[in-house]
Amino acid sequence: MLRWRRRVVVVVLRKVLTCAICTIALVGLFSGHVHVFPSSKVSDLSDPYKLPTITQQHESNYQKLSTEKSWTQELAPPHLSKGQAPPHLSKAPLSSHKLDGASGNLDFEKLWKPPANRDFVPCVQPSSNYTGKEVVNFVFSFSMYLLNTCRLFFQFIIVCSAPDESRGYLLVHTNGGLNQMRAGICDMVAVARMINATLVVPELDKRSFWQDTSNFSDVFDEDHFINSLDNDVKVIKKLPMELSSATKVVKHFRSWSGLEYYQDEIASLWEEYQVIRAAKSDSRLANNNLPPDIQKLRCRACYEALRFSPQIEAMGKLLVDRMRSYGPFIALHLRYEKDMLAFSGCTHGLSNVEAEELKTIRENTVYWKIKDIDAREQRSKGYCPLTPKEVGFFLTALGYLSNTPIYIAAGEIYGGDTHMVDLQSRYPMLMSKEKLASVDEIEPFTNHASQMAALDYIVSVESDVFIPSYSGNMARAVEGHRRFLGHRKTISPDRKALIRLFDKVEKGLLKEGGKVSNRVIEVHKKLQGSPRRRRGPVSGTKGMDRFRSEEAFYVNPLPDCLCRRVSQNVNASVSIS
Repeated sequence: MLRWRRRVVVVVLRKVLTCAICTIALVGLFSGHVHVFPSSKVSDLSDPYKLPTITQQHESNYQKLSTEKSWTQELAPPHLSKGQAPPHLSKAPLSSHKLDGASGNLDFEKLWKPPANRDFVPCVQPSSNYTGKEVVNFVFSFSMYLLNTCRLFFQFIIVCSAPDESRGYLLVHTNGGLNQMRAGICDMVAVARMINATLVVPELDKRSFWQDTSNFSDVFDEDHFINSLDNDVKVIKKLPMELSSATKVVKHFRSWSGLEYYQDEIASLWEEYQVIRAAKSDSRLANNNLPPDIQKLRCRACYEALRFSPQIEAMGKLLVDRMRSYGPFIALHLRYEKDMLAFSGCTHGLSNVEAEELKTIRENTVYWKIKDIDAREQRSKGYCPLTPKEVGFFLTALGYLSNTPIYIAAGEIYGGDTHMVDLQSRYPMLMSKEKLASVDEIEPFTNHASQMAALDYIVSVESDVFIPSYSGNMARAVEGHRRFLGHRKTISPDRKALIRLFDKVEKGLLKEGGKVSNRVIEVHKKLQGSPRRRRGPVSGTKGMDRFRSEEAFYVNPLPDCLCRRVSQNVNASVSIS
């Protein structure tokens, strides 16, 4: 009997002690420095938003190659290790000191050093008003634990409620190339949240100019996408079988629409339909004037959830490592492919036969609305991509030496070597995924434009300097990602100003040299990716033109997803500027 009483006493004391510990934990949880809901304050972050499997760049050590072994390096066979050139390349890598030795208009450090990021860091955590499943589940589980253990009930005062039940299913047909589809997918995640929909994994565009047959899981990590968004939007791989024959409403969502449009007009469709199909995904969501939590969700979708498939990530990392073996490098998005030139109507430097071929392509492509284009007017207004020859002129004027390693992020260059001669003569170290990888390594990705573009995307984001020859979808996406990762150096050519200089040199009115170089450098001082707020609409524009004139959300996620850290303290205050 005495032994039984002692056992009861021990059990009771254990219960009391457990309750006391729980109470102390609760007091600390709700009154201390640890928050269930991340506030807008930013702690000393270690940049968890870098591209998965990619080595993070360090501003203070941008010249030095990392000596740490990564998992993707171990995948590479010994004869293709980081410090050696692939066997199909004729030249051995140049060591970085060779690039540092020659003199130029600018010293080595200025050419490669990224702009000051002014202590901006990612801040994409939802606010305390965001109704996420994670917090609700935590509160429920903790309450049940206390009830079962202590026979007590703790009333939690939390501004939170369970997310509304899904009202139906959202099917999405994406459109465009890789980066247009990426932006559209991330926007549709936000739309699904706004209309309380279950999102079915989006269908990639197989009917565009590139005729790519890739499925979502071929390009992106499907399971990671679904799991990462678990607390925001329910995502499933396929529409339930019982709904396959259900009546679906196909809707062209209005371009650049806001919360009111989706919650009123689109959500009202649930009264009649269980399945809504978005016919297009591009530019369907406003850039600005959306709730902060929706904007942050777009960033979480873009920079956390929507990562590339493991095989693309691994190959991309290998390409980055091989480029790094040549020293600091430029990723040049040379948008001089057949589709771009045909679409834009830009024919400067092309033969009459080539110009006619591009015109025919444009006229025969049904979904390209503008057919008659004045090529000279396009170029004079800065609407044309820089030619390879003009890019070489630009890089030289900026001060980059002839032995600078350059990665060409592009598809097949129109006209091939014929149009690359001038650039190649100025910068012989032109590399590409096809040159860096062996035939066997690149073969799984060939004939799949989106997968090849994904490899270029990874190398471009991780390069020391990124320079696009045209401000297209990839250029904008990479610029925005580099801003998000710490405002890495991105030089955006002022094409309109450059064309004037190029033409004067061509006519013999100016000579290449110090005067032209100084002018180019001066024009581009503030076009190198330094922190700034996203640009709003052009003054005086109205209607759709007003939205069209805005800087796209994914080009510059500041201020929505980047906060300025004023102090290094854990509970530092944050301001947006």
